[in-house]
Amino acid sequence: MPACGIISVYNVAFFLLETRVTDRNDEYWMRHALQLARRAWNEGEVPVGAVLVLDGQVIGEGWNRPIGHHDPTAHAEMMALRQGGKVIENYRLMDTTLYVTLEPCVMCAGAMVHGRVGRLVYGARDAKTGAAGSLLDVLGHPGMNHRVRVDCGVLADECAAMLSEFFRQRRAEKKALRQRQSTDGI
Repeated sequence: MPACGIISVYNVAFFLLETRVTDRNDEYWMRHALQLARRAWNEGEVPVGAVLVLDGQVIGEGWNRPIGHHDPTAHAEMMALRQGGKVIENYRLMDTTLYVTLEPCVMCAGAMVHGRVGRLVYGARDAKTGAAGSLLDVLGHPGMNHRVRVDCGVLADECAAMLSEFFRQRRAEKKALRQRQSTDGI
């Protein structure tokens, strides 16, 4: 059965079924990604963190920074992929695993395909913009020149809870600001 309730005709056709196999290494690296997501939160960014691992070693890491960097491509995954390419001095990130707290968007999934990432492990699904099977399946599409193995749901509750709390706080702050402005006559 595919993980996270995602059924992908493409993945079935290529025998790349998603799995819910989780080992301690996956949880370890996802916890590292969660720490990076907390850094994003502390900087006022949407809390998403990513860790790129090759042979048990971190070669890239990142957290969301599009606001602070004034760069719509500064997603956690993109930051980790860029750093990984510099570390190994190659844009082809063969045999790497990317751990990310939230299912990647189309841009990040496309970068993973072009970079030949071997495996993606993500925590929380993203029904609105997820490109690893929730909304679209960029990573397993038969028209792509590379397919990325996908494992999802690792520490999903913790990843989703961090995002939910961040947006709950953000809504509360906006509501308080509107109330102050209406009280001040602005």
